[in-house]
Amino acid sequence: MLSKIKQTIKHTGTYSLGNIASKLIGIILLPLYTKHITVTEYGILGILEITIMILTQVLVLGQSQAFIRFHDLEEYKEKRKSTLFTIFIFLFVVGLLFNLIGQNCAIKLSSLFFEPSGFVVYFRLCFYIIFLRIINNLFLSVLRAKERSGLYVIANIIKITLILGFNIYFVAFARIGVKGILYSYLISDSILLLILFPNMISEMWLKFDRKILKAALLFGFPLIFSSLAGMLLNMGDRYILKLLVNYKEVGLYNLGYKIAGILNMFLIQSFTLGFLPMAYKMYGQKDDKRYYSKILTYFVFGLFLTGLGLALFSKEIIKVLTFNPAYWAGYSVVPYIILAYVFSGAKSVVNMGLYLKRKTSYIAYNTIGAAILNLILNFLLIPKYRMMGAAVATIISFAVLYLVTYFVANRFYKIPYENAKLLKMLGLSIILFFLSTLVTEFHIFPRIIIKLLIIISFPIILYFMKFYEEIELLRIKQAWQKWRNPKNWKKYFWKK
Repeated sequence: MLSKIKQTIKHTGTYSLGNIASKLIGIILLPLYTKHITVTEYGILGILEITIMILTQVLVLGQSQAFIRFHDLEEYKEKRKSTLFTIFIFLFVVGLLFNLIGQNCAIKLSSLFFEPSGFVVYFRLCFYIIFLRIINNLFLSVLRAKERSGLYVIANIIKITLILGFNIYFVAFARIGVKGILYSYLISDSILLLILFPNMISEMWLKFDRKILKAALLFGFPLIFSSLAGMLLNMGDRYILKLLVNYKEVGLYNLGYKIAGILNMFLIQSFTLGFLPMAYKMYGQKDDKRYYSKILTYFVFGLFLTGLGLALFSKEIIKVLTFNPAYWAGYSVVPYIILAYVFSGAKSVVNMGLYLKRKTSYIAYNTIGAAILNLILNFLLIPKYRMMGAAVATIISFAVLYLVTYFVANRFYKIPYENAKLLKMLGLSIILFFLSTLVTEFHIFPRIIIKLLIIISFPIILYFMKFYEEIELLRIKQAWQKWRNPKNWKKYFWKK
């Protein structure tokens, strides 16, 4: 089992390279954005980016997940190439039709916003980007299913490099603001498609199979609603903030979400990319349930440790990355969003029982319920507490979604998760965070040192709380001894 966990971590680490770079591009560009565009314009950009992500996920229609699921099923092993071709043609037609309809409706849609003439151009660009991302998402899922994580990362890094270069040109030199950022997305996604498509041709057999499409749609159809609800759960509060407050509040909240989102991109999304294919392969093997249980414990440990670091230094991070003091207030929501992300990450493991038993409709039900709860809480809390109300609503919604998913998934495939350890990590993280707030007014150097000591204390205090098993302590001791041995370092660098 240890080898399987190591393999999962290996693929997660490889995928994280692409995702780290993807997230870093948003962080690297923050000084550029905060210097050349206003908080209000940053709020508009946030709304447009969220719209692109939501529509892309919905219009994929769960087919990326369907391909990954069918890839290792015995009954589809001889039909992999026709499966990919069938799903590709279907998504191409869906994306094309959506784009044609969207372009014709761009003027009407722009009338819903404060600057309708400017939004016409924004929407037209967004529709082109969505079409490209629908196809790119499928092709990237093929690389995941085949565990070709190296090519996956290379493709993403090329795209990210292009986004960075074109953003600098369009925003800093051409000075066309939000429109320039959208141009950079459009060009980079086009080039990514040109890179991936030749590689995908060899993976296709030109045969459209209606039976395969029907099976893929039956698997993916519930995921359409769960994707939509999940996106609204993650991002719908930006729309409500715009409706009930203003774009400036959206900009501040979006900045805080972006900093907290480092946890999502660095760990959660990277983990999901590497874990899902491995989880399907582990199903039915010896100790599969222990594998799922330990994965959740280790994963949540990583989330709390990394999240604690981000939460404690959120104010310092935002001040370093943004030149304009008007943006600094966004740090206040970061700790709340990080806690919500921890629940979200844990949920991505406990819902495995529903994927394994093909009960994806329950994923949709659970996510829709959480999205409705989030919607209600946002309308109740935002008028009084503004973006802090949105942050609290996010925590409550994700916590409820995790608990509901846990109990529903266990009905179909019971896994003995280590709940006591999860609660220990939750309680300790909250206590340590509140202790860190006592040094907020300290001078910068002692404040940083104390916060670092608080973070380091997290795994140490867990030891005294009897968190680790004997075998885990032994492995930690062996790893430490190996790391301390200079001969091992020489061997490592000599091989390199």
